[in-house]
Amino acid sequence: MSSSPSNSGPSAESIAERGDIAAAPFCYVTTTGRRTGRPHTIEIWFGLRGGRLYVLSGGGDRSDWVKNLVVQPGVTVRLGGATLPGRARLVEDPDEDALARRLLAAKYQGWSEGRPMSGWARTALPVAIDLDERLLAG
Repeated sequence: MSSSPSNSGPSAESIAERGDIAAAPFCYVTTTGRRTGRPHTIEIWFGLRGGRLYVLSGGGDRSDWVKNLVVQPGVTVRLGGATLPGRARLVEDPDEDALARRLLAAKYQGWSEGRPMSGWARTALPVAIDLDERLLAG
């Protein structure tokens, strides 16, 4: 796969060379301020499945970054040194909701099937960010 000559982000090859980015301890999500139009970046835990990144908002829909992405779903994600464009949305499908919770609870809290999830994993608001899977897979 060849990369396009652009300063907008890394090539697929450069991301693939970083190894297992799903194991990174956190990512940075940048939203556009719904009132100011300025970028706002948060550091957050994440789970990755295919070309989709999942995060959980402990503050639910009251969190500023969630309010921002509802108004302007175009976001960027900094992950493993790469900055990728994405489109964020609140997770509404029950199966996808359960997947997001399992991914993050297993990664950060050692959760496994048959064990109860923490309050955070059960009640936080799941958000999905659709990324270009070709950039992640290499």
